Amino acid sequence: MIRHYKHKIFIYTALPCEAKPLVEHFNLKKELTVQPFAVYLNHDICLTVTGLGKSAMAAGVAYTQALFASVEHRVMLNIGIAGHKEHALGSLFLIDKIIDFDSQRSYYPSLIFTPPCPTGSIQTVSMPRPYYDDLYLCDMEASAFYETAVRFSSSELILCLKVISDNQLSSAENIQPKQVAALIAAHLASVELLLTRIAAKAASITTPEPPLFETLIQRYHFTVNERMQLKNQLSRWNVVTDHQKLELDETLHQSGKDVLRWLEVKINSAGFYL
Repeated sequence: MIRHYKHKIFIYTALPCEAKPLVEHFNLKKELTVQPFAVYLNHDICLTVTGLGKSAMAAGVAYTQALFASVEHRVMLNIGIAGHKEHALGSLFLIDKIIDFDSQRSYYPSLIFTPPCPTGSIQTVSMPRPYYDDLYLCDMEASAFYETAVRFSSSELILCLKVISDNQLSSAENIQPKQVAALIAAHLASVELLLTRIAAKAASITTPEPPLFETLIQRYHFTVNERMQLKNQLSRWNVVTDHQKLELDETLHQSGKDVLRWLEVKINSAGFYL
């Protein structure tokens, strides 16, 4: 029987060796009733080993969200290894831009806190490449993770962490499972700090409805879909600004669509708060 905990944090790795130090650190237990993927649980965390590649990552995220997700504002983390031409082996990066090499679509995870490590851009490819890009880290899962995760949670609660495993001086052919586990294990303190911060933000917005929601839906017309967007936008505002008050000028808005556009601009221009 599956253990029905209210998991608040979902971690996704492609490889078992990436997951091993996390499983040990957070004292996760394997869920033996789940067959398609290796899943490890405790009361708060659900970790899934998806397998290599974009299709496997997308399937793993969607499957475990459907099976285990039971809270509205869930934290979602992809952690794993990546290559780069020059970065030193073992360097940790929090990803702030993801580019899918095949589709050339770009995604921008929202950072709402000062990270304990450098940020970087990553390019996701379908097949290993024999050369390194000068600008980007390179992996095989990040774009699929983010594109799928954002269907289940808010961008501000989705994280992608990558540890450099290979560069032009040490090729990907040299990578060994024990080395990968050691690279991830070296950054467990940073991983836990990031998860603690973002989980606190998620908890702060887990309320029945944002305070301004009822006022706005009484004042303006919103379709059912627009009401869902409104609730999500108000929750995002609370996360980004730590519950700063929103000052609404009624003379500037004629419809619910106007309000949604105004909220998007306000959120995008707001600074983040620790």
